[in-house]
Amino acid sequence: MVNAKTVVSALALSAAAQAAPYNPTKTSKFSLNQVAVKKSGQVNGAAAYARALQKYGGSVPAHVASAAAGGESGSATNKPVNGDEQYITPVKVGKSTVNLDFDTGSADLWVFTKDTKGAGSGHNTYDPSTGKKLSGATWQIQYGDGSGASGDVYTDSVTVGNVTATSQAVEAATTVSSSFASDTASDGLLGLAFSSINTVKPQSQKTFYANVMDSLASPVFAAVLKHNAPGSYDFGFIDSSKYTGKLTYTDVDNSQGFWGFTADSISVGDSKVEAAGASVSGIADTGTTLLLLDDSTVSAYYKQVEGAENSQTQGGWVFDCSATLPDLKVTIGSYTATVPGKYLNYAEQSGKCFGGLQSAGDVGVNIFGDVFLKTQYVVFDAEKNQLGFAAQA
Repeated sequence: MVNAKTVVSALALSAAAQAAPYNPTKTSKFSLNQVAVKKSGQVNGAAAYARALQKYGGSVPAHVASAAAGGESGSATNKPVNGDEQYITPVKVGKSTVNLDFDTGSADLWVFTKDTKGAGSGHNTYDPSTGKKLSGATWQIQYGDGSGASGDVYTDSVTVGNVTATSQAVEAATTVSSSFASDTASDGLLGLAFSSINTVKPQSQKTFYANVMDSLASPVFAAVLKHNAPGSYDFGFIDSSKYTGKLTYTDVDNSQGFWGFTADSISVGDSKVEAAGASVSGIADTGTTLLLLDDSTVSAYYKQVEGAENSQTQGGWVFDCSATLPDLKVTIGSYTATVPGKYLNYAEQSGKCFGGLQSAGDVGVNIFGDVFLKTQYVVFDAEKNQLGFAAQA
């Protein structure tokens, strides 16, 4: 069992020693490596699926909710395939170092404090005494299952790599639900979506990325997530050593505050999924574990997997763990992103394997989560309002 705090503390001290002061002259650029933390307890595919639907306001089918609750109570035997781990990133907030999930599907930077109700033990915490309380400001994140977090807002310095936002809105949790509290590897969230969906009231606040764009050598960041390995984030530059071929750019639809884009088609193996329509609109979301697509595409995929079924007892598409899974291909302009079949095997669950591809249900948009992103070098460019894709090296 990895001692997450020991590993992270050592890395945090190293990062702090190397950190440069805030530089507004468009010169800052750096790579930030994730830290792997062994997953404690069991992995529940249905629970991950339910959380993804709830994040975007989708309804959770009764059989999915039942399977999620059963697995989390320990009645099912689940384990991550190939020992996959959880990955967090150390961030300095004020004088505190906390371990955050970087999430391109949200726009809040929130953290635990020592006074967070319901937090229990095991979390690194932010000390609000270093910040300035934003009078009258509150925030709240709420999901369909009743889970969530809320609290007060401070402005404080936030350092990621070698760049610092000197007056960043930091959302200090006064209360959290048990689902957040039980994840002791993570001490909160750093949202990298567009500031328009920040939840601070009465006045929404800018994201960390929005605040530091002017100090970056290039106003971009890139996600390099990995399968069964820690990934990294590049801020202020594009690292050509981390991808092959050329980057293909596509326009972003940020009208809903997300990194929305349109793929031209989806194929299972060498067969295009005609039922998916002429194009496929979706969101690039590092904060969602699974890949959620429309029913017709998901059904077309699992028709090519012998023994696959949409299980009422296990809360999603499952298959024999010995099954050979076809590749999934997503075409964006002249570029085709390939998700190897083995990446679509998320977790062994009660003698079956739970699929990393599930239905988006009534969410209304496809969610290109980590199962897809772990194959790609993805450039997020808010200045030009575009996403760049290339296969990872």
